[in-house]
Amino acid sequence: MRLSWGLLRLAVALALGAMAAARCPTPCVCDNLRAHVLCLNGNLTAVPSPVPQVGKGTGREPGEEELTKKLDLRGNSFTVIPVGAFLDTPYLTHLDLQRCKVERLEEGAFRGLGRLVYLNLASNSIALLYQESLDGLSSLQQLILEGNRIEEIQPGAFGHLGSLTVLDLRANALVYLPDMVFQGLQVLRWLRLSHNALHVLGSEAFAALPALRRLSLDHNELQALPGEALARLDGATRLDLGHNPITYVAEEALAMASLKHLFLDHTALQDVAPEAFARSPQLRTLDLRENQLQGLPPLAGAGGLARVSLAGNPLLCSCLLRPFRDWLTRARVQAEGTCSAPPALRGRPLNSLRPPEMRCDHPRLPPSPAVPSEQPRVAGSGQCPQGCACSPDFRHGSCENRDLREIPRGFPRDTRLLDLRRNAFGTVPPGAFPGLKELVSLHLQSCSIGVLRPGALRGLESLVYLYLTDNHLSTLVATAFEGAPRLAYLDLDRNAFTRLPAGAFQLLPNLISLHLQHNAIGELAEGDLAGAGGLRWLYLAGNAIKRIAPTALAPAKMLEKLHLEGNRLAEVPTAALRGLPALSELKLSRNPIKHVGDSAFLPVASSLQHLYLDNMGLEWVRMISPGAFAGLGAKIRSLYLESNKVSNIPDMSNFTGLEILNLRDVPFHCDCQLLPLRSGEMPMCEDGISLGFPGVGKAATSWGGQSSDIHSSPRWIDKLNLRVGATCGSPAEAQGLKVKLSTTFQTCPGWGRGKAGGASPDKTKAASKPSKKERSGKSPARGFKKSRA
Repeated sequence: MRLSWGLLRLAVALALGAMAAARCPTPCVCDNLRAHVLCLNGNLTAVPSPVPQVGKGTGREPGEEELTKKLDLRGNSFTVIPVGAFLDTPYLTHLDLQRCKVERLEEGAFRGLGRLVYLNLASNSIALLYQESLDGLSSLQQLILEGNRIEEIQPGAFGHLGSLTVLDLRANALVYLPDMVFQGLQVLRWLRLSHNALHVLGSEAFAALPALRRLSLDHNELQALPGEALARLDGATRLDLGHNPITYVAEEALAMASLKHLFLDHTALQDVAPEAFARSPQLRTLDLRENQLQGLPPLAGAGGLARVSLAGNPLLCSCLLRPFRDWLTRARVQAEGTCSAPPALRGRPLNSLRPPEMRCDHPRLPPSPAVPSEQPRVAGSGQCPQGCACSPDFRHGSCENRDLREIPRGFPRDTRLLDLRRNAFGTVPPGAFPGLKELVSLHLQSCSIGVLRPGALRGLESLVYLYLTDNHLSTLVATAFEGAPRLAYLDLDRNAFTRLPAGAFQLLPNLISLHLQHNAIGELAEGDLAGAGGLRWLYLAGNAIKRIAPTALAPAKMLEKLHLEGNRLAEVPTAALRGLPALSELKLSRNPIKHVGDSAFLPVASSLQHLYLDNMGLEWVRMISPGAFAGLGAKIRSLYLESNKVSNIPDMSNFTGLEILNLRDVPFHCDCQLLPLRSGEMPMCEDGISLGFPGVGKAATSWGGQSSDIHSSPRWIDKLNLRVGATCGSPAEAQGLKVKLSTTFQTCPGWGRGKAGGASPDKTKAASKPSKKERSGKSPARGFKKSRA
């Protein structure tokens, strides 16, 4: 009886395992042993529903330990994560949504994921975090939002993340941090804000972070130490402020009681006050490398300091530096750095100097720059306009969707964010926002605005964000922006522009991001961007642009992103790309470009990293010149070619840094021409698709971090993340089939004996035999069930 019961349990377990495998969706791989589901690069446009609940298949009732815990959806195309998208997977602990083209997280998108501890949303297109976007993630410990285009974080967005310890917001588009923006993150230990464009921080921006130990603010636009905001971080021990245009550190500029490591490298420092760090008594290391310091005074009050790095500064080792040298000796502080002058001491290490050598026969150091004066803070005053709501805690005002015909007045003078969307103003008159000198973000979306009068923004000297999406604007005059010189983000999507408002940017020296998507712009003419010298991101998708004048983009010499998808361009605007040395992302998707000539991208070859050429009907054999990609090489990280009539692939042997190649919906011509003549055997991706890259070899794919060589050929680009799905478009006998090694290429001349050292037929045959581990059932990949179409 006992034996029969054991056999019964085994049969049930096998049946449950078979059912789990059968439920695995077509683009997914299901690991029943570890309760993992991977749906990588599967062209999914919605979260699979239901996600298979894989488990150990023990025969017991499904319990917590038997349901899907890790879900990897990298490389799909979701655009929006809707409300309750993961209600069917309440036991998830890890969720990966990298590179999924996500633009919006709806409020409540992650409700039901109360066990989730890790969420990765890196490399998407999220622009705004709503108040309830992250609701329901009470156990989340790590949130990765790196590489999106987040411009604004609504108050309370992190309010439900009480377990979060790491928040990664690197490489977004943040310019301003409002007060209490991180409220609710009671146990956060590391906040990463590097590589944004921050230059305005609310004095209470970090007030709600009692457990923070490390703050990364490097690679931003801070022009002075945000001392008032940083003083709220009593427990922080490491602060990264490198690569900011900070020129001076004033007296007692930094009051951080627990700070031990401060990085101010690669800034623009010219002087440091003697008592700059007197209120940071625990400071141990001070990194001042690669600045413009000719010397330093003795740093009074920094009694715990053990090391100061001054490497890369033009140190003038005259008698003026002697007090600092004496202080180093007395305080037993180790200093790194060498003298730049006088000539007799050039190259001498600072710690090797003797006082008599430091003479006073050289010009004195220039006087310290004046301490930047702080404007007195204007106390909140005035009553909230009738029918509106004002929050003194967040300094926000809102009159959203109140059917207003005129812009209300009387908001508190310390208002930082004003939301007036979905009203019917029609016109913004001169001086429409009196007394709002501290206003940073102004929302005027969907307000039927047809005219922005001269002086409409007068007095908004702190304004950074202006949202005018979904109005009726067809033209703008420069004087409309008079009085708002700090404006950095201007959103004019879905208006009625037929051309760029030429000259309108003359009074906006700090403009960084310009959104003009889904208008009716027909061309970019010379002078359209005059005055936009600091522009970094230009979004022009969904217009009717047929022509770009050769000099139209010339004023925007700092441009990094240019989005031109969904227009009417018939050719690559090569001439207009000249003079854009920083351009890293170019989108030409959904344009009727039928020909790409030689050196089409040569003007931006030294900087271009992401190139989108998808959905254009390209025909490579006849319409793309062999030298179209001339100059492009190691810099390229992603190339999108999906939904084109690609019958063969040109030489990409120089694309050694490629991470993403999208060849979905590409009908290859499946004959021996796909077999490159000078690279040995054809590299194969995970579903058997042949890529035909001359000069490259070894194909590898990764399932949840486990690398497996699919076909052994040399010089394959390491860690290439292929997004593929091509089928044979011709010849007729192969039409509609995936490009399979066994049916397509085995009879080709040269198969298996590549010039670059490909495997011989015998070796290939041997390699196809199962290994000893595989025969014994101990393969590392055991438990994965890949679905087949």
